[in-house]
Order: sequence, then structure tokens, then C-alpha cells
Amino acid sequence: MSSVRQLLQAAHAGGVDKLDAHLLMAFCTGHSRTRLIAHDDSTVTADPEAQFTRLVTRRAQGEPLAYLLGEKEFHGLSLKVNTDVLVPRPDTEVLVEWALDVLRTTLSAHPAPRVIDLGCGSGAIALAVKHAWPRARVTAVDASAQALTVARQNAEALQLDVRFELSDWWQGMAGQRFDLALSNPPYIAANDPHLAALRHEPTMALASGLDGLDAMRIIIDGAGAHLNKNSWLLLEHGHDQAVQVQALLTQSGFQLPQSRHDLAAHLRCTGGRR
Repeated sequence: MSSVRQLLQAAHAGGVDKLDAHLLMAFCTGHSRTRLIAHDDSTVTADPEAQFTRLVTRRAQGEPLAYLLGEKEFHGLSLKVNTDVLVPRPDTEVLVEWALDVLRTTLSAHPAPRVIDLGCGSGAIALAVKHAWPRARVTAVDASAQALTVARQNAEALQLDVRFELSDWWQGMAGQRFDLALSNPPYIAANDPHLAALRHEPTMALASGLDGLDAMRIIIDGAGAHLNKNSWLLLEHGHDQAVQVQALLTQSGFQLPQSRHDLAAHLRCTGGRR
């Protein structure tokens, strides 16, 4: 058996970030990081040590920390995640904040605005909006039944009333209209070399055609049949796709498309009003 210090040093030497190693150790031992730091000479028993070693190996091979811990924090909410869903990114909170701005301004007088999250994955966006704006009637759809299982579990754990539906973008929403539509669709080009670094996450949630915009086109082209007058469509996209997404919105009749920056000052989200 080894000490906390020895195991953490070995993990760092193996290429695992110090913070990640501490979080994995806390997960395996059930002790807080503060306790581990204060008592790093304490011995780790056999089972937690073996578990820690396995998880460190997987982390060193590039598996996301969120999958190893089974959870990810997003917009103040703790969400269950696994390999059936994309790991929620901090930059996606920009999309949520924009949605909340729309609800506070354009839709502030609406007693129960209808909001849809297209391609909801873990439910991160839909649940964050519902948590911050309880009177919104939120629908979340995904083409993956496995992803919807994760999203429903998160909604149940957070006690948030969101309606989940199996649907390939707008396909299952015939006859339904919304006041605000949101999506973080796949937007990486299918042949992008960066996909290799994301191999542990579901490809269908990452890549979309030769230019990465196939899903975006489907969402934008189909929006007219599902959005009420003066409604908004807000989309997350790649750091260099804002101009293209604005053009797609304009071609489909959206007014004054605009974009917002992410935490790294890249134009990350684009939206327009119908």
C-alpha cells in the first residue's frame, strides 16, 4: 500500500494534471481534497489504491475527467454524465445566459414561454434554463435514446420539470411551436484532425458533414415551421463559424443575426429573431 503523496506523485509523473489527480483521489477514497492535502502521508488501502490506479491510467489516455467521476458541474448544476453524452463545456453557459437575456427582455411578459433544446444530450442547457426561469415550459429532444435516459435522470435528480422527446432535430415536433429555440449541435468538420482528441465522446454529438454545418442547416431551415412570431433561435458553433451561421440565418428569414463571445473571446454563439 502507498501513501496519498506517493500515489499523487506517480499520477503526475504519468502525465495527469495535479488537480485531476486530487479529484480522482477524493473520488476513490471518499475524502475531501482539503483532508488529502493535510494528511498526504496517510496510507491508501488496497481497494481505493487499485481503483485510483485504474482511473489515472484512463485519464492519462485522454478519457475526460467527467466520465471518470460520473458527473460535471454546469451553470451551477451537478449533472450525471457518461459516454452516451457530450461533456458539458463552460463556453456553452454563454448560450444559456443569452437565452435567459431573451426570456428577461423579449419574453418577459409571457406567462409561460415555450422553449426547446434541440440535441439536448445530458440535458445541461434545458435544465439550466428551467432552473433559472421556472415558468418556462421546456422541451428537450435528442436522437439518442441513451442520451435521453441520462437527461431524464438529471431532471429527476434536480427535480426540474422538463419534457423529453426522442426526435432527430425537428422531426418529431410536427405541429408544435416555440418562443425560443436553443441548440449546441455538432459543428466539427468530419475530417477535422482535432476529432482524434475527442475520441472518447460520442461522434454524433461532435461532427456534422464536410464543413461541420450540416446539423446547423437542418435546424435553421426547419425552424420556420416551429417558431412563433418574434421568437428567437440561438446556436452554439465553432470559433470560426459565426459569419457562416449568420448568413444561414439571414437566408432563412431571421432578422439582424448577431453573435456573442465565449470565455476566450471567440464568437461562439449566433442567433436571430424570427
